[in-house]
Amino acid sequence: MKRNNIYALMAASLMAAGMVSCMDFDSPLDTLTIDQEVVDPTVHVGNPEQIDYDIEITEQEFDQALASLDVNLRQAKGGQYGMRGGKNGDYPGEHAYQRQFSLGPDNYAQYTTVPHYDFMYGTLQSSYDISVEFNPGPNSSYLIVKNAMVPLLNHPAIDSIPEMKAIYLLLFDQASQEIADIHGAFPYDDFLYNKQTSPFTYVGVEHIYKTIIEHLDKITACLAHYETRPEWYKEKLQQLMDDNLDVCQNKFYGRKGVAEWIRYANSLKLRIAMHCVKVEPLLARQWAEEAVAGGVVETPEQEFGLYGYQLGFGHPLNMIWISWGDARLSASFESLLMSLDHPYTKGEYPFFKNNGGAIVNTKTGEVLEADTRIVGLREGIHPGMGQSAASNPMINYSVFDADYMAQAPLYLMKMSEVDFLRAEGALRGWNMGGSAQEFYERGIRYAYLFERSEVYFHEEYDALVEDYLQRADPVPYTYHDPMGLVADEPSVTKIGVKWNEADDRETKLEKIITQKYIASFPNSFEAWVDLRRTGYPKVFPVLNADEGDGTLRQGDIIRRCPFPDTDDSSVADILDTGLDALGGEDYQATRIWWDVDGPNF
Repeated sequence: MKRNNIYALMAASLMAAGMVSCMDFDSPLDTLTIDQEVVDPTVHVGNPEQIDYDIEITEQEFDQALASLDVNLRQAKGGQYGMRGGKNGDYPGEHAYQRQFSLGPDNYAQYTTVPHYDFMYGTLQSSYDISVEFNPGPNSSYLIVKNAMVPLLNHPAIDSIPEMKAIYLLLFDQASQEIADIHGAFPYDDFLYNKQTSPFTYVGVEHIYKTIIEHLDKITACLAHYETRPEWYKEKLQQLMDDNLDVCQNKFYGRKGVAEWIRYANSLKLRIAMHCVKVEPLLARQWAEEAVAGGVVETPEQEFGLYGYQLGFGHPLNMIWISWGDARLSASFESLLMSLDHPYTKGEYPFFKNNGGAIVNTKTGEVLEADTRIVGLREGIHPGMGQSAASNPMINYSVFDADYMAQAPLYLMKMSEVDFLRAEGALRGWNMGGSAQEFYERGIRYAYLFERSEVYFHEEYDALVEDYLQRADPVPYTYHDPMGLVADEPSVTKIGVKWNEADDRETKLEKIITQKYIASFPNSFEAWVDLRRTGYPKVFPVLNADEGDGTLRQGDIIRRCPFPDTDDSSVADILDTGLDALGGEDYQATRIWWDVDGPNF
């Protein structure tokens, strides 16, 4: 068995020789740091978990606290962008977003496949290849969030404005939940308390999740107390939120108030609860029912994300897919969409486009002419060389429509995700405030990725979705690779879309998760979690799965990303506490806490 040698080999040889440091692995695609004034972390010794929401202060004391927090607030604002591909305090950009999503989780969820192996700063030989250049990408973005937000959370003056402390703790905890689901353990407590030097103590997902739930209960209590505040306080806080909280800015619906942030916190609690359904079923139900009772995201006006068309930046995926040719539609996603006759593949202007150029079969010479059909690449296939279709035919495989993607928010909490979470909860017999069918069908109606306020961008989806909801059976479909590199593969999607109360629970769950998967695109973090915890949606086996660390075989899916840190102090910390916190060896096949190998019911 080939062990994951990222730190075993790299640390033992290169670092022993003094040739590299951990930052060298991040630097090729620009070191992901915040290039602005940073407060000395040793100056402030606050408690980031304490939220004294009933504190009484004068208007003068509020202004004094705000003045002392000026640098911290500007720094923390950049951390919001870091949650979705921002660095150096700037809006989300292509390089950081690509490292965070496109070179790993997007492929693990089988949304996309990388069509060429050669990059300026490294190589990716197949989907599960462990690239020392790219494996640290999601963690690098997480560290941006941490470094931006944690000094604010530890600053004593933030206790005078507890609502802002609660909101930033919520954002930090969502970023922490996402990275925990990728690696399975990390020094969450040390990071939250802004510890600066090794040794760092790793903690596992169970500890992280349960700590976040405790925080969310404090956060919602704090934000609910806002209504008792004097008017001067409310006015100043609203202005402070308007100036600093870009993840809730939407030109059509206006800025969000405190009530919407309560819904956001409860929605995150619901997400975490559903992740735990197989490992802590009773606790998962309790958390989920508490979240729904407290109010979750229920309308498009209450969604959270970064709205690039309002803030003034383009969606990073347009550059990554269209301009650079660094990602293409996966064959699994193609097959699923075509089997369900999804609106994304239909209409005058479908979201996913036909092949961009002619593709020649390498065995028969048969030519698939340009603009013939939607066609994806099998996950794990050995990619071609280069980003030009003239030298690499894989560049001609399908992409999305750039005009639609330009208007797509970078969601943090989408209404349809919450509806599908509630549908699954209702299916399990939990009190979700409605039926599984109700939430399932509403989730599909609002599943589209496009901008909410402009009817133009989703009018075709709206025109097609009612018929889509009535599709009882899948369309017979077989994936055919136009290059002839792999054998034809019949679709593994055997379900329809229409809700049928006569279906067994497993079929209903597959329908819910399959539609949630489509609605989540391109947020691969949540899609990959669902694929691991439920086995849905059904996808094609990943080719060359054994080209990772040797623990995966044909038919296996990757369960986690190896630890990203390779400097010698991090290696020591991993060996000291990291493996125990993970509950297994540092392998791609190691399941993290909620990823239970067992039935869904």
